[in-house]
Amino acid sequence: MTLAQDEDKPAPLPLLSVQAFVNTADREEGTDELADASSARAWLSAAGLMPAPSPVPAGDLELARQVRESIRALIGKDQLTREQLAPFTEVLAQAQPPLDITADGQVRLCAEPAGKLADGLVRLLLTIRDAQADGTWDRLKLCGNPDCRWAFYDRSHSRRGQWCNMTTCGNKIKNRNLRARKRSG
Repeated sequence: MTLAQDEDKPAPLPLLSVQAFVNTADREEGTDELADASSARAWLSAAGLMPAPSPVPAGDLELARQVRESIRALIGKDQLTREQLAPFTEVLAQAQPPLDITADGQVRLCAEPAGKLADGLVRLLLTIRDAQADGTWDRLKLCGNPDCRWAFYDRSHSRRGQWCNMTTCGNKIKNRNLRARKRSG
């Protein structure tokens, strides 16, 4: 499995890991890679968010799903509620960011794999922080189709992309709006 296998509009690395994590729940298809422990373990270990042989405790799995939805809200540019911030606070309480300092004084994220799920989730939060700092975060968006909300990376010059895929979601919403206008007019 590669992180970009299901992404039509992939973000650059390492932001792609955040995009792929959010897109583990496909609302239109009704699938969720984090629905149960075995599929979650496979996806999370392939994404480098936890060691492969490790079991996924039910509480950690629920926390991962909550973090995913909180990141989705963050991408949606919503003002985060206390409930949406709570999973981030829990991850930060469980994990220490694996930082390294180079001989020339650069502070960076260690390349070592995550030891537990909270360590992997804190890496995603650090990736978001870096993307916010370098300006790529604002290009990660949620599809304007309320039934979809797939995360996509807007590479357009105007930064006004609204749809994960114009031929599916874009046309669906535009046709829905056209039919509504015809009914009301």
